[in-house]
Amino acid sequence: MAKSDKQKLKLLYLQQLFEKKTDEEHQLTIEQMIEELNKVGINAERKSLYDDINMLRDFGYDIIGVRSKHYGYYLADRDFEKPELRLLVDAVQSSKFITKKKSSQLIKKIENLASDFDAHSIHSSVYVVNRIKTDNESIYYNVDKIQDAISNNRRIGFKYFDLNMQKQKINRHNGAEYVVSPWALTWDDENYYLIAYDSKNEQIRHYRVDKMIRINLKDQKRDGRKEFRAFDLALYAKKMFGMYGGRDETVTLRCDKKLVGVILDRFGKNTTLFVDDEDHFKVNINVKVSPVFLAWVFEFGELMEVISPNSVKDELRQMAENMLKRYS
Repeated sequence: MAKSDKQKLKLLYLQQLFEKKTDEEHQLTIEQMIEELNKVGINAERKSLYDDINMLRDFGYDIIGVRSKHYGYYLADRDFEKPELRLLVDAVQSSKFITKKKSSQLIKKIENLASDFDAHSIHSSVYVVNRIKTDNESIYYNVDKIQDAISNNRRIGFKYFDLNMQKQKINRHNGAEYVVSPWALTWDDENYYLIAYDSKNEQIRHYRVDKMIRINLKDQKRDGRKEFRAFDLALYAKKMFGMYGGRDETVTLRCDKKLVGVILDRFGKNTTLFVDDEDHFKVNINVKVSPVFLAWVFEFGELMEVISPNSVKDELRQMAENMLKRYS
């Protein structure tokens, strides 16, 4: 690039300097700006830099001047604050459905939103290497295809797999293609799920996105609009345990008051609690009764008791008997 062409980029380079080389604790003096711009072949004079700084301010950049030992400038307001960037990094590095490779790429992009000083601080707290991560790189393209299908009101087809003892992918239903109407994506239990309408079985079902392969858009329009108008995704996720299916039941629990936080964390702060006695309360919850739900009840031992319905009590009793036989 010719030197004269570089001069035309002076304002952009100056903007980049403020974004990467300054923050509240690190300012640049006019002399330092001139030196940094010279490194990329741009000549700058003091007066022109004052005009450039005012131009950036007029454009909306919150550039503050500070008088200390030397008068310096820094960018005070950014799209993301450091705590917000840390939150995004934590979400990426703890997400099981994001591969190690993609996690590193995403975290690097997040760091680029910060100053060099904050980026170094954020990077020093990143721990991805030994976390449990999927190895399915296609999940990002799966999400994109599903979003396209939702936007274009189209059904999708896909194969759905499990892993065998040799850790090989084995397609469910003897490799038959699933065809469903996609309506929503949700993140639950550290995994990404597609919520879709299965026209064949006339049911709303969910599928783990990282277990879906060969996704393709169909010419058929989506079905299930009526069902999804009455569908509450938050309520659906709350009723599921580990996104494990089961039959719908209203279950009454009697719990020790030590479990108030557990119940409200799991079912929401709008859940109504009924005082039973000085040390216990009762609560009615709508759940999908499954082995995962029953195991969740067992986790709390004597602190939690199922009062009704009898069918759930019978299942708990049977599970306890089976476990006792196995380990006796």
